[in-house]
Formats: sequence, C-alpha cells, structure tokens
Amino acid sequence: MSTEAQAGHLAHARYGKDKVRVLRVVREGKWQHVVEYNVCALMEGDIETSYTKADNSVVVATDSVKNITYYLAKTSPHILHPERFALHLGTFLVSKYAHIHKAFVTVEKLRWQRIQVDEKPHPHSFVRDGEDKRVVSVEIDGTQGKGKLTAKVTSGITDLLVLKSSGSAFESFVRDEFTTLVDVNDRIFSTSIDLKYVFDPIPVSLSLFDAPLPGTPGGPNAVFAAGKDAQLSEESIKTVKTQGTAWDGDTVADDARKVTLDVFATDDSASVQATLYKMAQQILTSHKHLQSVSYSLPNKHYVPVDMRYAGVENLNPQVQHVDGPGRTT
Repeated sequence: MSTEAQAGHLAHARYGKDKVRVLRVVREGKWQHVVEYNVCALMEGDIETSYTKADNSVVVATDSVKNITYYLAKTSPHILHPERFALHLGTFLVSKYAHIHKAFVTVEKLRWQRIQVDEKPHPHSFVRDGEDKRVVSVEIDGTQGKGKLTAKVTSGITDLLVLKSSGSAFESFVRDEFTTLVDVNDRIFSTSIDLKYVFDPIPVSLSLFDAPLPGTPGGPNAVFAAGKDAQLSEESIKTVKTQGTAWDGDTVADDARKVTLDVFATDDSASVQATLYKMAQQILTSHKHLQSVSYSLPNKHYVPVDMRYAGVENLNPQVQHVDGPGRTT
C-alpha cells in the first residue's frame, strides 16, 4: 500500500527498558545494606521518525538504558533510597540526550529485612519480610528546556496482605430484589492493600545528586545536553530536600505503612470504604507535601462453612468458625 493511501498517523510514542533487576550491596565496614529493585525506564521525545520512517538514528537503544541503570546503581550515592534513585535515573536520561524530553521511571523495592540474631540485627544477613513491594513512579519533564526540569513523584505500596479476625462489620446497606447478602456485625476482614500518594512537584538537575558524571575521572566519556544552566540554586536545593518532600521518601513511606497497618488493626470498621478513608486522612494530615492519597482494598472473602449437616453451629460470628477458601472481589 502506498504511503499516500495510509490514513493513520502516530499520535504518541514512548519506549524504553522494563524488568531491569538490580541488587546492590553497600558496605560500611562490617555493616552492610542491601536493596533489590525491579526498574522500568521509558522515554519520550523527538523519536517519531523511528516509527514513521524507520530512522534508528533517534533511538537510544534499550540496552543502553539498561546499562545506564546499572551504571547509576553502582555510582549513585542515593541507591538505597528508591525515590532519589528514580529521580537520579530519570534526570540523567533527559539531561544526557538532547532529543529526549521526558523520562518515566518506575522502581519496585522488594522487602529485605535484617535477620534478628540474639535479638540484634545481623550486619549482613537478610530475610524476605513479606511479598508487598514499595513502588515509586517518577516523571521527569524537560519540555520547558533542559535547564528547567521538573519531577512528579508518586509512591506507595502494593500487595500488602492483611487480615483481622474481628472488629469489622457490614450492615444497613441497600436492599432490593437482587440482595442476598445478610447483615454482619462481626466478620473476618482481609484484603490486599495497594496505596498511592502523590508528592508536590519539585525542580531537579544533575547537580542535585552530588554524583560523578560520566566523563569525569573514573567514568566513561560522554557529552550532556544540559549545561551550566541546569544548576539548581542553593535555595531550590534546600526546598527540594525539605522534610516530607519526595526527596524524603523513606520517612513518608515508613509513616504511610505504619498508619495503614495501625488503622486497619484498630479501626472498628463499619465498611472497607470507611476504614480506607481514615487511613488516607491520617496520611494527608501528617504530610503537607502530599497532594493526594488513594487506596485499593479488594475484599478477600472467607466464607463460613454451613455445618448444620453435622449438627454444628458455624454461621454465628460468636461461634468458632471453620472458614472455606478465600476469594477476592
């Protein structure tokens, strides 16, 4: 088919490298730290001809994106902090390539916790403490110029599995001809929590990260699109590094997880909706640099087995339950 007969056009393009696995050990004498990340780094920019004209001259190979991720995992002083590492990687990509105007970096942090030996944390031995993950998504925007980069950061938790055997009810809901659910004033409440919170945007530049650039001693030769005009002022750097901003992501993450678990455990829950609203309100109240908080709490049902066939009462919440397999709604 001729080009003239083609009605379609390229409306949007974004590409990059996904599933880059990073395990980093940071040694401080006998005391060692480990982080394990799954990293995705995508880019937007003047790349349309790679699609429309098969022009690879505008393509930064995804293999290069992988290698940059590994390079920064080794050299960045912020590798132990997922928000800062994601900011560093995204800022690096947009600063390095003149035709790349946006970068989108997602970092999943897996839960490695120190093993306790004789009630003391071991200096270099760790255990996977649950399957929930801390997730950070960063957008670096250079569309206003390489010297005016801004960052939007969304952080949170996924797959935080929790259960309480009491302290949850669901009553007085809408009843009509389609209703079969009965009121329950005490039930098992289990869910897999996903949490997201959005930070205020911040200005960024490579100068923010206090890291050696490629081309300096010990680094490969490279030319960066961003020059001296990309330096942040001392006042801007101080603002970025204020407590509670995305730069302080570890503090916010620890508190958000604690609030989530504390409210789940202690709230006399009238519904899932009411409980998650209390969680979100507490997090927003405590952190002025957050714009929004969102939760997803799908029910994981444990349905009591009707054992009247054996003359055993098991449907009354006040009687010990033998619950069936769970299902999620």
